[in-house]
Amino acid sequence: MLVPLRPPSLSRCPCFRLLHGSAIMQRHLVGPPDPISHLRPIIYDDVPPPPAPAVVNHPYSLQEFDPEPARISNTYEMQWKLQRQQLDDTSQDFWLDSNTRFETAKEAVLASLPPGSTPLDKENALSEFYKQWLLQESARVDEYSNIWRALNWANIVLAARVKYSRFPAGLFKSTQKS
Repeated sequence: MLVPLRPPSLSRCPCFRLLHGSAIMQRHLVGPPDPISHLRPIIYDDVPPPPAPAVVNHPYSLQEFDPEPARISNTYEMQWKLQRQQLDDTSQDFWLDSNTRFETAKEAVLASLPPGSTPLDKENALSEFYKQWLLQESARVDEYSNIWRALNWANIVLAARVKYSRFPAGLFKSTQKS
């Protein structure tokens, strides 16, 4: 089930959304959580649809030059959309790998216990496993956090550039409507 990223009441009031950081987002949806990574994917509404398959056999590409202007108005916007997707993919890949390895190692610890072990034995084994896992993975998680922060800040900067490049057009639209 897909749900809106923001409550509809905030999205209908343009006075709050003009200066808010999420003003660039429009009608993005949040999907159900991934069963392994536990991340909820964002389905962006402003991603251009894939091109339709060509039915006509032609020696040259008929889609090479689009007769209609592109939906993406500038290079910053294209970069921002690509980098936004790269950030989501980086997070998904990291947590999918991390959680897969965690569950595999946890199952190995539980399988190594003798069949007649008590719940307290399992609890102690898992407690030691969690401690060792955190120590083992701390450098990897720190590296991921640094990469995520760098990508996120670059994404924020590009989103600000897109917003700034749209600002004159937004002023022009608002004066035409008045």
